[in-house]
Amino acid sequence: MSWLSRLLGGSGTGGERAAAAEPVAYEGFRIYPEPIPEDGQFRLAARIEMGEGEALKTHHMIRADLLRDRDEAVEAAIRKAQQMIDQLGARIFD
Repeated sequence: MSWLSRLLGGSGTGGERAAAAEPVAYEGFRIYPEPIPEDGQFRLAARIEMGEGEALKTHHMIRADLLRDRDEAVEAAIRKAQQMIDQLGARIFD
């Protein structure tokens, strides 16, 4: 099954994905690393949020990068999300 199918709710052996990492607070944003299992590796992915309730804004970041280790993928996703926040700020939600 492709990573896109799993992302959109397809079933798979994504037990690793169920154990989501804790959010990381950064510059008023929350970063939720969500590596996507794919063929024994992990695709870099994260959810970036800002605000609460009806003012909640969400951006789903999915990169082409694949890493073998889930923990490395989590750390890399956090760094990439922080870089996006530094470069775009709130424009990330446009």
